[in-house]
Amino acid sequence: MPLLAPFQAMLDAAAAAGQPESHTLTIEEIRAANLAIIPSLGNPEPVGRTEDREIEGPVGKIPIRLYWPEGAGPDPLPVLITLHGGGMIAGNIDVFDTTNRAITNRVGCLTISVNYRLAPENKFPVPLEDCYAVAVWAAGHAAEFGGDPARLAVLGESAGGNLAAALAFLTRDRGGPHLACQVLVYPLLDYPDPGSKSMQELGEGYGLSRKDIRMCLELYLGQEADKQNPYFLPLKASNLQDLAPALVITAEYDPLRDDGEEYAERLKAAGVPVLARRYDGVLHGFYILTTLTEPSNRAIEDTAATLRNAFSPAKVSK
Repeated sequence: MPLLAPFQAMLDAAAAAGQPESHTLTIEEIRAANLAIIPSLGNPEPVGRTEDREIEGPVGKIPIRLYWPEGAGPDPLPVLITLHGGGMIAGNIDVFDTTNRAITNRVGCLTISVNYRLAPENKFPVPLEDCYAVAVWAAGHAAEFGGDPARLAVLGESAGGNLAAALAFLTRDRGGPHLACQVLVYPLLDYPDPGSKSMQELGEGYGLSRKDIRMCLELYLGQEADKQNPYFLPLKASNLQDLAPALVITAEYDPLRDDGEEYAERLKAAGVPVLARRYDGVLHGFYILTTLTEPSNRAIEDTAATLRNAFSPAKVSK
């Protein structure tokens, strides 16, 4: 379908303002631009409460933010770990705050948002190890905060989707915390060269460019051999068996679309329960608009429904 009016307006406004692509900017400019979008993400809805704290990580303290839903009762809450986007080089928990609040209330879960370390100062695998450390911490300490460590899931958006997919590998391979679900929102899963059909057709002119993607991955890359490491690029994985059930969300006008949909098909082929959802007429990044557009709101509601189902006693007891 055609690009929906709100998203076409975004592209038109960026073109009229002469907005440069990210790969032409410095790291400082990219990070400032990422934070500058926060006022445009809508008014954060109230939750029961939030708390910012730090936990010990493999190379220092990791900031996290905990969210409790409105109207939470005395029963332990399922636990959702969320990983923000930003290409591994930008973003923080404040950019994902509005989305976290909406999901927390709709799922009725304890949400833990992770301020993982960013590249290029912290290259692969440091950001991923931060996420794994939070998962281990959540499994060991969630009960202290009213959470149920037996019902643990992860959600990642864009670069955070890369980390969420890789975290599912790590928890499987290390015998770490059991994940009831992995939600991968237009995840970054592979290099853009030569790239999929969507990368070739949408890699210029639709907000997120092929050059932007390449820059982010090169800045995150630890060493050349990592390009074949599924923890770095989950689409390189040869063994997708025994991973957490997945919801894979893609956007029609997103160069990352086909990689996400291929990954969903490969998960299915490996016997992993998968729900794949493509949202038509939208750009990469539509998810964090949360309730500001109809597709964004629908994606949040679909996410919440999937997580509520994954957290149900019948699912968890299997």
